[in-house]
Amino acid sequence: MKYVAAALLTFALNAVAAETKPTGTLIDFQAQAQRSAPNDVGYATMYFEATGAHASELSKRVNQAISAALATAKSHPEIKVKSGSTQTYPVYAKGNRTIESWRMRSEVLLESRDAAALSDLVGKLQATLAVGSMRFTPAPETLRKADDEAAMDALAAFQEKATRYAAALKKQYRIVSITIGSNGVPPAPSERYAMMKAVADSMPVEAGESQIVVGVTGQIELLESAASSARP
Repeated sequence: MKYVAAALLTFALNAVAAETKPTGTLIDFQAQAQRSAPNDVGYATMYFEATGAHASELSKRVNQAISAALATAKSHPEIKVKSGSTQTYPVYAKGNRTIESWRMRSEVLLESRDAAALSDLVGKLQATLAVGSMRFTPAPETLRKADDEAAMDALAAFQEKATRYAAALKKQYRIVSITIGSNGVPPAPSERYAMMKAVADSMPVEAGESQIVVGVTGQIELLESAASSARP
């Protein structure tokens, strides 16, 4: 995930570099930093699936189950709830293409910043619905904050490396280019399955944290003269 500020910084540095053609030794290197971001938003997908000989009767049965689940969920104001996708498809008899029954699946989508309340509701809904998925991630503003902090750390690490490399060669330097990239790491699939199992077993669910990693790739030029316009 690249930000406009990073793009502008790269553009500005490249523009300066274009005006001043490098004549000294060039060094390319990377720096990286990471910050932990609390997974403060939880998402769960619950579903009801059934098979029946008649599509209309099956639809009524599924709709009743979903309506009851939505009513239960809406009694929890700290949890956002909405209907998810609904799929209906035929089940064919073995050996031919004759439809022998119908299968229908419908979802309920849940979102909350209260992990305990979400896991409690999911546990209640499991009386009639199954858990399709459950995951916790940082909220957008939480992710932005951690990303900005990691970016500042990565830039500081880049500058520290540049200064150290130049000092080792007894040179001053200027920055030729910098590119900043970041990537929020979501919970691994195994973690999501562990959350689902914890809910199924009525165990406390830990939302945990995500590691936000920011990398800085750049190039510096070692200046041949100490009197040059170095910018450490």
